[in-house]
Amino acid sequence: MTFDDLNLNTALLTALDGLGYTHSTTIQHKVFPVAMSGRDVCGIAQTGTGKTFAYLLPCLRQWKFSKDKAPQILVIVPTRELVAQVVESVKALTQYMSLTVVGVYGGANINTQTRELEKGVDVLVATPGRLYDLAMNGAFKTKMIKKLVIDEIDEMLNLGFRTQLKNILDLLPTKRQNLLFSATMTEEVEALIDTYFNDPVRVEAAPTGTPLENIIQKGYAVPNFYTKVNLLEWLLAQDPEMTKVLVFVATKKLADQLYEQLEEKFPGTAGVIHSNKEQNHRFNTVKQFQEGNYRFIIATDIVARGIDIAEVSHVINFDTPDVPENYIHRIGRTGRADKKGIAITFVTEAERPALEAIETLMKYQVPMLALPAKLVLSDVLTEDEKPKVFMKIIRLKPKKKEEAGPAFHAKSAKNSKVNAKVSRKDIMKKKYGKPIKRSGKK
Repeated sequence: MTFDDLNLNTALLTALDGLGYTHSTTIQHKVFPVAMSGRDVCGIAQTGTGKTFAYLLPCLRQWKFSKDKAPQILVIVPTRELVAQVVESVKALTQYMSLTVVGVYGGANINTQTRELEKGVDVLVATPGRLYDLAMNGAFKTKMIKKLVIDEIDEMLNLGFRTQLKNILDLLPTKRQNLLFSATMTEEVEALIDTYFNDPVRVEAAPTGTPLENIIQKGYAVPNFYTKVNLLEWLLAQDPEMTKVLVFVATKKLADQLYEQLEEKFPGTAGVIHSNKEQNHRFNTVKQFQEGNYRFIIATDIVARGIDIAEVSHVINFDTPDVPENYIHRIGRTGRADKKGIAITFVTEAERPALEAIETLMKYQVPMLALPAKLVLSDVLTEDEKPKVFMKIIRLKPKKKEEAGPAFHAKSAKNSKVNAKVSRKDIMKKKYGKPIKRSGKK
C-alpha cells in the first residue's frame, strides 16, 4: 500500500515524497485508519518495522493549529537517543507545516528545557523522569494534550519508569486518545492498559518473537571469551562487507574493555556507547557511525531500543543475551527498509541455554557455522570462566543450652590460694622462734 492510499494531507505527502518514502509498512497502514477513527490503539511490532511513522502520521494528520502554547501531542519514550530520533522524524514530516516540536530528557539542563517549553510547543517528546519533573515545576500545561503516545513501553517498565508513568497518566486530561506501542506484551503492560486505556484496538504487525524475514542469522560455537575477541577481529579484518557493524555486549565494563582492544587493531574506526557515557559523547558516537566515519560501535542493550541507524550491515552478538526478546531487538537494528541484514551470534557452552530460549521464542533454529580454520583458539580463561573449587564446609552442631558448661574457666592452682588473716604475734613467733611482747611505756 502506498501513502497516497492513506488519508494524508498535501503537506505530509509532500514531505514523505521528499524523504523518498512511497510505500507504507504493515504496521503503518494497519494503525492509520484505527488511529484516525479516534479509538485507543495498542500496537505490537518489532524494532525496525516503521513504528515511529505509524503513530506520527495519524497524530500529525489530525493536528490543528492553536494559539495556546501548551502541547497537543505528547510522545513518551524510554531513552534520550529515541527522543532525538522522534524529534528528527517530526521535523522531517512537518517541513511544510507551522508546528513546533521540543524534546526533553534527563542529563541536560532542566532550566534551558523549561525556557524552551515556555516559548510554546505543539509536539512534546520526552523521557518519563524529566517529563514528570518539568510537569511538577509548571514548565508546561497538560490540559491541551489530545493525543498520548507511549513507545517501547515494555522497555520503559524494565528500566524502572513505572511510578513516573503512572504519575504522568494521572496528570493528563481524561478525554484523550492513547496510542501505545510495544514489542512484547507482558502482564505489567496489560495491567497498565486495563487501568488507563479505553478498550484499545490491538494491532499486530508480527507476533512477538518473530524473526525478521530479511535478516540472515548465523552462529559460532566458541570455547571462551578471548576466542570471541579473536573471532571478532578476524571477521572485521576478513569481511569487506562489514561496513557498518553494531557489536552488542552484556555489560558497560566489557564494552570499554573490548573497545580498548579493538581500537589498537582498527584505530579511528571504532566507537563505544553505553549509559555511563556523557550525553554529548553518546550523540557524537551515533553521528559518527551514521555518517560512516566509524565502521563499528560497541554497545550495550540500551542502543537496541534507543537509536535508529539506517543501513546497518551486520549485528554481532558478542554475548548471547539472557532475555530472549532482547535478541529480537538487537538483530532488528539491521535488515531495515526492505534491505538484507546479517546477524551473527557468538555462543559459549555456558550461553547455550540462552540460545535455546531464543530459538524457542522465535520457533527458529539459528544455523551454526564452523570456526575459521586460521582462527587462533585461546586457552586463556577469564576469572568467570575458570573452574571453581568448592570446599566442603563442615558445620559443627552447637551444643544444647542444658549441655553447655559454665561461661568461665576454673582457676589454676597458683591462683586458687585463699587469703588468710595472720596476726602480728604469729609473724613474730615465726621470725624469732618465740612470742615477742611489746613492753609497756614508761
